[in-house]
Amino acid sequence: MQVSVETMEGLERKLTIAVPSEQVDTAVNSRLQEAARTMNLKGFRKGKVPLKVVKSRFGPGVRQEVAGELMSQNFYQAISQESLKPAGQPRIEPTSMEEGKDLEFTAIFEVYPEISLPDFTSIEADRLVAEVTADDIDEMIETLRKQRQSWEKVERAAATEDMVNIDFVGTKDGEEFEGGKASGTSLVLGSERMIPGFESGIEGKSEGDAFTLELKFPDDYHNEEFKGQDVTFEITLNSVSEQKLPEIDEEFFKSFGVEEGGVEAFHEEVSKNMEREIKTASRSKLKNKLMDAVIDLVDVNVPAALITAEIEQLKQQALQQMGGGGGQNLDPSMLPDELFQEQASRRVTLGLVLGEVMQAQELKADPAKVRESVEELASTYESPDDVINWYYGNQEQLATIESAVLEDQVFDYIAEQAKVSDSSVSYQEVIQPEAKAEDAEEQKD
Repeated sequence: MQVSVETMEGLERKLTIAVPSEQVDTAVNSRLQEAARTMNLKGFRKGKVPLKVVKSRFGPGVRQEVAGELMSQNFYQAISQESLKPAGQPRIEPTSMEEGKDLEFTAIFEVYPEISLPDFTSIEADRLVAEVTADDIDEMIETLRKQRQSWEKVERAAATEDMVNIDFVGTKDGEEFEGGKASGTSLVLGSERMIPGFESGIEGKSEGDAFTLELKFPDDYHNEEFKGQDVTFEITLNSVSEQKLPEIDEEFFKSFGVEEGGVEAFHEEVSKNMEREIKTASRSKLKNKLMDAVIDLVDVNVPAALITAEIEQLKQQALQQMGGGGGQNLDPSMLPDELFQEQASRRVTLGLVLGEVMQAQELKADPAKVRESVEELASTYESPDDVINWYYGNQEQLATIESAVLEDQVFDYIAEQAKVSDSSVSYQEVIQPEAKAEDAEEQKD
């Protein structure tokens, strides 16, 4: 096998490979002889078809089949010989397949870039820390009560936090518009599900009332057709129901797995869960800050093939979130690549950097931490031991845990190198989703 390597634009490489004709002819003849021994052909007894006839009939097809196999085999031998690491699948094209001549082909592909790790000690980041207060616990208990709320019909005017049942018809310029009509629909006042003025316009009305609201769609409404448009809603209020929360009693405690110990034990359980939530949220936010900083510090040429593959994964995830995983068979191509380009590029870059850190520090998944992660997952099931045994009996699932643990170990290494300072905040600030936290900061500014 003769191999030449050509460096093309960026990370692209072109291999030109020649496989000796003797190797090709030997493989083709061997395949034809094997076929002749088992072939049924009219006019000949089984296994007695002359090789010349078999070659005449099937030679070109067999040669093409053998050539395909040899090109694949020799490509992988060539990249090993030349110490190349392909990123993505190669484009292999034959340039000569004639009988009696060397098999020649080219393979074009991208290689993984060389990565110079940044100075992690130059990174500065805040770690959010918080203590669970008595007020936080009381607020959480109220949230838990609302999760188990029921609704009781009342004969009074509707107020904020009531659930109303209504019929409505919306019109624009005297004409009904699509999506502006419903019958017997339930709505919690104050939920902000409807456009401004709709829910507040129902407050103070009673069962059986029919009334008109003159409203306006927001200027930033998602539908261009309705942005800033005046509309009219004819509404009939069918019923009003008020929120009924469960009592804080033994039955309520048991619904959360606290069988004994009363209110004190329940408060302790709630506090422990909130502390775990703080730990998880704080770590996650610090991890995101450090990873963003790492990406900004690294100057790396990212293989387009890896970005393309990552975009496809992001599309699949987006479709699942949209309901595409429920058998609707939505086509990923309906989503433009541009929507995911930046996110895919950052994720691939981060993956390359983390991989380089793993190699440089010779990091491997710590078995003790893997066991700890598996046990933590298993603790949420009725039979933890069965779940633990299942993970350790399923190498593919265990590999997923090991991968997550290894990523955490890389994060811990970077965090140890970086300048991380603690910032005391409230429980709510720690657990608040990052998008909402950013919005809150912008409003402060």
